[in-house]
Amino acid sequence: MLPVTAAEKIIFDLIPALGNDDRETVDLLSSSGRILAAPVIGSYDVPSWPNSAMDGYAVHYEDVEHCSPQHPVVLRVIEEIPAGKIPQCAIERGQAARIYTGAMLPEGANAIVIQETTKLETRSNPTPDTYSETSSTSNLEIDPETNLAFNPELQPNSIPIPSTSNYIWVLEAPNAREFVRHRGAFYRAGSDLLTPGIRIGAPEIAVLAAVQCTQIPVYRPLKVAILSTGDELVSPEQPLAPGQIVDSNQYALAALVKQAGAVPILMGIVPDQPDLLRDAIATAVFEADIVLSTGGVSVGDYDYVDRLLAELGAVIHVKSIGIKPGKPMTVATFAGEPKPVLYFGIPGNPVSALVSFWRFVEPVIKKMSGLAENWQPQWVTAHTRNHLKADGKRESYLWGRVQLQEGSYKFSLSGGSHSSGNLINLSQTNALAVVPVGTTAIPAGEAVRVLLIPQ
Repeated sequence: MLPVTAAEKIIFDLIPALGNDDRETVDLLSSSGRILAAPVIGSYDVPSWPNSAMDGYAVHYEDVEHCSPQHPVVLRVIEEIPAGKIPQCAIERGQAARIYTGAMLPEGANAIVIQETTKLETRSNPTPDTYSETSSTSNLEIDPETNLAFNPELQPNSIPIPSTSNYIWVLEAPNAREFVRHRGAFYRAGSDLLTPGIRIGAPEIAVLAAVQCTQIPVYRPLKVAILSTGDELVSPEQPLAPGQIVDSNQYALAALVKQAGAVPILMGIVPDQPDLLRDAIATAVFEADIVLSTGGVSVGDYDYVDRLLAELGAVIHVKSIGIKPGKPMTVATFAGEPKPVLYFGIPGNPVSALVSFWRFVEPVIKKMSGLAENWQPQWVTAHTRNHLKADGKRESYLWGRVQLQEGSYKFSLSGGSHSSGNLINLSQTNALAVVPVGTTAIPAGEAVRVLLIPQ
């Protein structure tokens, strides 16, 4: 019987690495939840051009650096620039452009004055006189409609001049380059944007979309075959006869496999018949990257798994672990191309099956899927609200709930029996408190090591 830490090291050292043949390309939306398989390098700066971080006015900083409510600066507004519009004018000294959040900064501007620190004023513009008085009559003609003399060489300006102009009084000096998002401030094209080994979530999808990366290299999802062994088992759809037990393990493990990012392959219930079990294991090994079987790994007359694994050519690395619940656990490898297949024979008791998965199998799935970090079991120190008891002979795991309150974790033990066959009080479990080997009790209020269960 191996100590838990020794078994963990052996198991984690067996995890094969994914290779180039395990990569595939998916579209942007399909990449959610997948593991990135190669670096992503963007071809665009972010931002792609200087733009405003606020609604306000684009100005020359030199015009407004010394202004105040007592000494305001007046600037003429020559253009309005909403987001998505290309500026039409360069900003000269004494000028400003009305600008909105995300809009492109006009040439010449190097600061943004927010609208809350300005006062808008509208002034009338003088109307230009199209007709000209002249002392010479040689170049004058008479307009037949108005009967007025005019010089035909003096034509009206083809660009209409507005009757009013807007001016702003700047009442507060901004900081230099304040509220200006400079080109490439967030990301420079050609550098690594995302590194392989991360799980792609909503933030990563936003980043990929922003640089127009729509074809994403990811690792293929692992296939995990799940089979239950035992003549006493029936599926949830079948009527329950005396002496029979509903197979809850296959469904619970399938949900956990999917939650870990892999694809469950349900192989069904296999009777306690060596020939049938051998064929089922061989099929599962052929189809999957990891095989999970429940039951048949203890030392009873109907526990055939270890013998059949050896007959099929597997190398058995672990046969039992000093953990409660979950002592009878077999871990083996099958030689495969291009990588070995991992086999986990875990106990059939429902709580034992789930604790074994959370403690050993889930980290294996995460790392083998290509996750570079945060694949290991996640531990915290909590203070228990309940008195915790164990026999001290094995590392004992007690299920319950952990909450973060006032900056520290509090663990509450699930009520009812903590028998490995009682799955009823597993509902809403999000943590397992560990009572170490040699310890028989942890009083309420004391610190306890807690394994967090991913939700």
